[in-house]
Amino acid sequence: MASGTSGEAASSAADLKLQFAPFSSALEAGFWHQLTQKKLNDYRLDESPKCIKGYYYNGDPLCLPTRLTLEFSAFEVDGPTPARCCPAVGTLYNTNTLDAFKTTDKKAVLEKEAKEIWDAIQSGAALKDPSILSRFILLTFADLKKYHFYYWFCFPALCFPEGIKIIQQPSVLEQVFSAKQITALQEAYDGLCIKRGATAVPYFLMKYTDDAVQMAVLEDWDAFFADTKKVTVGVYDPCTLSQHPGWPLRNLLILLAYRWGSKLDTVGVLCFRDRTLQGSRSIQHSLIFQIKLPELLLNSDIACPKSVGWEKNPKGAMGPRMVNLSESMDPKRLAESSVDLNLKLMRWRLVPSLDLDKVVGTKCLLLGAGTLGCNVARTLMGWGVRHITFVDNAKISYSNPVRQPLYEFEDCLGGGKSKAMAAVDRLTKIFPGVNAKGYNMSIPMPGHPVNFSQATQSQAQKDVEQLEKLISEHDVVFLLMDTRESRWLPTVIAASRRKLVVNAALGFDTFVVMRHGLKKPIGQGVSAGADSSSSCSSASSSSSTPGASVSNVPGSSLFSNIPGHKLGCYFCNDVVAPGDSTRDRTLDQQCTVSRPGLAMIAGALAVEMMVSILQHSEGGYAVASSSDDRMNEPPTSLGLVPHQIRGFLSRFDNVLPASLAFDKCTACSPIVLDHYEREGFNFLSKVFNSSHSFLEDLTGLTLLHQETQAAEIWDMSDDESI
Repeated sequence: MASGTSGEAASSAADLKLQFAPFSSALEAGFWHQLTQKKLNDYRLDESPKCIKGYYYNGDPLCLPTRLTLEFSAFEVDGPTPARCCPAVGTLYNTNTLDAFKTTDKKAVLEKEAKEIWDAIQSGAALKDPSILSRFILLTFADLKKYHFYYWFCFPALCFPEGIKIIQQPSVLEQVFSAKQITALQEAYDGLCIKRGATAVPYFLMKYTDDAVQMAVLEDWDAFFADTKKVTVGVYDPCTLSQHPGWPLRNLLILLAYRWGSKLDTVGVLCFRDRTLQGSRSIQHSLIFQIKLPELLLNSDIACPKSVGWEKNPKGAMGPRMVNLSESMDPKRLAESSVDLNLKLMRWRLVPSLDLDKVVGTKCLLLGAGTLGCNVARTLMGWGVRHITFVDNAKISYSNPVRQPLYEFEDCLGGGKSKAMAAVDRLTKIFPGVNAKGYNMSIPMPGHPVNFSQATQSQAQKDVEQLEKLISEHDVVFLLMDTRESRWLPTVIAASRRKLVVNAALGFDTFVVMRHGLKKPIGQGVSAGADSSSSCSSASSSSSTPGASVSNVPGSSLFSNIPGHKLGCYFCNDVVAPGDSTRDRTLDQQCTVSRPGLAMIAGALAVEMMVSILQHSEGGYAVASSSDDRMNEPPTSLGLVPHQIRGFLSRFDNVLPASLAFDKCTACSPIVLDHYEREGFNFLSKVFNSSHSFLEDLTGLTLLHQETQAAEIWDMSDDESI
């Protein structure tokens, strides 16, 4: 009974015909922009065929079509090909009129290209240059008055009259190969690419044992295969279907049948698919199967086989396509679409669950437009963030441009331009689609009195009101200033407004990047500020510079599984209130004395932390990831969502501590927020005009110091008595 069933299955498999997934054309906006320039400046009325280049990729997620992509660089035939992509050379027929486009003899164009492929197979040229087997045709008409582009793709494929029989149905590679063989296969293919100096090898020969895999290119057939009764060929397969190979395999099988069909019994076919998801590379989903090739006589007089290849339109019928780019062909709009495309490629190829809308639509307020502010702004733009606002009161000095990438030497002349305004101008030049604003203003600070005159007091109140308005209008606040006390007021306002704060501070070779705990709105079970029952204090020393305590990671402040509303802020690890750190500073204390690469690292991490937080379903309320979570399943598609990243450049090491909010914090504790929300500027002016003891008395730090000192005296007495 079992043998009968097996025979029936084999018979059924032998009756199956191999089917191929056709290419789907993917033309980016940049291609049409470049075609427009070529038409206007180079081609003009010339309708002669032009050589262009596209590429295809074999790592797309499931359900995406088998795409052949043409982009801005399509006219640079000798230019580089994107990593892990196969080049495909094609012929462009660009007509001058819509009528010429319609009346072009499509059959003749296809037969001409097919004949060239067939000639290359007969002559052996296709063995030396297998990319000939995946050539394409693009017929176009560009209406440059309306920016309407008509196009029709053709992917020429030679056909077997009777089709190709499947001897063994396609199976996923991991069902046939062992883990050891799969690893060896991946290494062999990578080695072949390196040997050929190629981003990808489109076709290859393969033989394997239980322990090893060997590969060679097509022209090495005779030397590679001693026994042609059982051979395996591989194709870099862009198809994502689980039972069908992609279009590039078709012409390869014609070549095999013509050159070696009379010697082959069956042919093994590997559809090599190399996918990367969330940073992990995998070829296990590649397909492998056996086929029986029809025989083609080795005779130079054989006529070119029948060919197919014109692409169907979106309705599934044979016909051209049209794209209207009248709006997006404006250079500014083109820049926007290109920026968006970079991000979409990340989502299409690597992170399908990435929510780009959350990132692009986030309004970011950057307090500080210096070394950190410039690097944060550039990284935000890389993520497609459109709304960026700068606040800074400094002018650009001669030492700035080499470390602050938004400024140039000319910005320093005549006393220097305003940093905030110059940063806005430069962002707009880099990317016109950005909505950037700048405010040249000061941020009132504790220990910096504002009661010298009525005018000073009035200006300070206006600055506070402006800062409150800006924080309310934005989604994320970046603290990027160069003094500790300048971060106090934004921290208080943002905590009161329930705004996400990302803080970055530098030492010489250390940095801290952290998110502040996001207070839950009153009425959701958590009062303003952290829960007093879950507070802690740490003996981190105070300093006038933001990076001074970076190297101190107090053991008493390290916890795990802390929800976002219980996380501490920048001031929670200090047991002294912020004061005037600018008084009597030496030259090295007045400047940003840090390793030049530190701001770039910290600035980039600050933005990446923000993006990871936005990808979490709970946003700023997400539980903090710690260093211990690095080996666990990440909570978002982009990885961990830490509370803090503390970096040590001298060791090239990062740690991810998490700390609870401190109920005596001078910035985010319930009592400080309560006084601020009830008294407003009157409370703030007391903080600005008083010494640090005011906040320490208010929050209970003074009493804590006294209790600690008393405890130390008792400890000393006990020691002496012993």
